[in-house]
Amino acid sequence: MISKSPVVFFIGFVFPEPKSSAAGRRIIQLINFFKTQGFTVVFGSAANRSEHSFDLKSIGVVEEQLFLNSNCFDDFILKLNPNIVVFDRFMTEEQFGWRVADFCPKAIRILDTEDLHFLRKARKDNKNGSTVFSKEYLKTDTAKRELASIYRSDLSLIISEIEMDILIKQLNIPPDLLIYIPFLLDNHSIPDQLNSPKFSKRNDFVFVGNFLHPPNADAVLFLKTNIWPHIHKKLPQASLHIYGAYPKQKHLNLQSKRNNFFVHGHVDDIDYVLSSSKVLLAPLQFGAGLKGKVVDALRNGTPCVLSSIAAEGIFGTDSPNGYVIDDERLFVEYSIELYTNKTLWETSHYNGFEILEKRFGCAKFYSSMLFKIREIQTHLEEHRLKNLTGMLLQHHGIQSTKYFSKWIEAKNN
Repeated sequence: MISKSPVVFFIGFVFPEPKSSAAGRRIIQLINFFKTQGFTVVFGSAANRSEHSFDLKSIGVVEEQLFLNSNCFDDFILKLNPNIVVFDRFMTEEQFGWRVADFCPKAIRILDTEDLHFLRKARKDNKNGSTVFSKEYLKTDTAKRELASIYRSDLSLIISEIEMDILIKQLNIPPDLLIYIPFLLDNHSIPDQLNSPKFSKRNDFVFVGNFLHPPNADAVLFLKTNIWPHIHKKLPQASLHIYGAYPKQKHLNLQSKRNNFFVHGHVDDIDYVLSSSKVLLAPLQFGAGLKGKVVDALRNGTPCVLSSIAAEGIFGTDSPNGYVIDDERLFVEYSIELYTNKTLWETSHYNGFEILEKRFGCAKFYSSMLFKIREIQTHLEEHRLKNLTGMLLQHHGIQSTKYFSKWIEAKNN
């Protein structure tokens, strides 16, 4: 591939599914950033496309099917010769990072963590709804692998201010290796708030979440058993609608028409669903990063009742668009109050739009990311020499991955 413009190569864990997951929308947002900066964008993944995969060609992105443990990638990356390579989650950096470093040593290697996987896993294993970080979380293989990947990369995109604090203040990761880049929303991605349906035009409660994501599946079960029975008793005419891609039969079996608890599966138009719903419930018991469902609710003026985990990193010091509460009894009580109190609902409705503009507008983050990338490009060798831990991991630690991959390649041949 020959291109006169600079080239950025995304290596995806999967082909993005923006209508199925927040991770899919995140990748499209990053692609849009590079396109606005004049980059030719190439996207490759070793995963198969699904029925929900976004048509990247429709936005001018070149698609490539990649193969694990194959030297055909070496020939491809050498010919492509990208200026920047973006790894979608640490697993792809493990699989392809050493090949990029070997064949395109001058390419900037950027890791998009999506969220800190080790943090989400540790919170699941120690499920108590707490957002407090513990050094005990570092004992897992996931933690060691993800942190090593961050050190090996020239820059890691961190989606949450909370995770930035953990990495810098708790784990002493050099700030030069990190940049805070939350969801990036432009004017086209935010519905017109003046025409957003108001209190009297909305009905019912809603939850949104991909069922392949464990925190979501867990939250649906928690809603069914711990929260909804009490709300339904007080508001028997209201319903709770669950939307999410890839539900299993056990999730669909949670539906109870008698109790107005409905499980719908995948939805193409999430804006229509949220803008017609009165309140979003998200009592997540574990998780990490930013929750796409909450940002989507903000975009559509839909007030929320959230656990601390669900709200993490969204509001900063600003008032939420509803309530953040972990006590089950109060969660039920505040859900009912927000659903029935028009004045409270309208205040929360408008709070959401203010938070969007203040905390997720893409313009300022475009500027900071472009500045950081140019700074690294200009001083790439110096930047890497300052990262001694990364140099050591690149030299020693990745060798096991490299030669294990070569062994699989030889075995396959």
